Amino acid sequence: MHRTSYTYDDVVSSSYGRCYLTPRELPHQRVLSAGVTIEPEPDDWSTGVDVYGNADSYFHVRSNHDELVVTATSVVEVDPPDPGMLLSPAALGPWEQARPSSIGPAGAGAVEFLLDLTPPEITPAVAGYAAEVFRPGRPLIEAVTDLTSRIFRDFTYKSGSTAISTRVDTVLERRMGVCQDFARVAIACLRSVGLAARYESGYLATDPPPGRERIFGADASHAWAAVWLPGDRWLAFDPTNDKLVDERHVTVAWGRDYDDVPPLRGVIYTESKKSRIDVSVDVSPIGADDVSEITEGSSRTNAD
Repeated sequence: MHRTSYTYDDVVSSSYGRCYLTPRELPHQRVLSAGVTIEPEPDDWSTGVDVYGNADSYFHVRSNHDELVVTATSVVEVDPPDPGMLLSPAALGPWEQARPSSIGPAGAGAVEFLLDLTPPEITPAVAGYAAEVFRPGRPLIEAVTDLTSRIFRDFTYKSGSTAISTRVDTVLERRMGVCQDFARVAIACLRSVGLAARYESGYLATDPPPGRERIFGADASHAWAAVWLPGDRWLAFDPTNDKLVDERHVTVAWGRDYDDVPPLRGVIYTESKKSRIDVSVDVSPIGADDVSEITEGSSRTNAD
């Protein structure tokens, strides 16, 4: 469950919002139920699919309110990662061979994910950091796991140390941030050497596996990166927790950057001078009996 509440010190007369809160249907991930509720109930509501295939929702609340609560609840079945991908020629071959521009039409869909952002994120500092990892001829999987581990070691996870607008170069200089920052550092490094990379958002199971230390980013929406492999497959990795993405990760949306897939953004009309946002996320394994009980009743939004 993902719950976001906004409270204001004056009345809000109109609130528009767009959210990415519904997990994706993927070969390794099946959405058994999903729903989003808005309080107060929206006057207008629509759902759709964006250019990257992500499910998004739009709402408009026109009744006066001083609190807005958006709650997303879903039940998702996620398979363990395919070990064959890590042993494939694409993963074990030199990383240079995974550049989309070097393999013709097969990589056409990935070329967009090569492009830098505006303003640019690929700076000399980013290129220098990446060059330490992507040495000539190194196997792609070895370089990607090294990049994942380096970011985990070199950067400190600290909530509130950055904002959405913080540049990658600033994060690299401060060596501090949160999961979104570390994903963006990894993406900029990959793109600096000509590899296609995308930003992926979602959730991470709240409790660590037995015998493992606590994980970072589990109590809020999470983010990680993915690199494109020949054969049109993507290898996702989580530099915040120094691991490849597995069955504890729930994928919600992906794009070129955070701005493509923020969990929630919008516009309000109010005289309010102050506001507060509270976000809570709970991702927990459930048993087969619980799944049956939940999925017997179809999931709905309050706009149905």
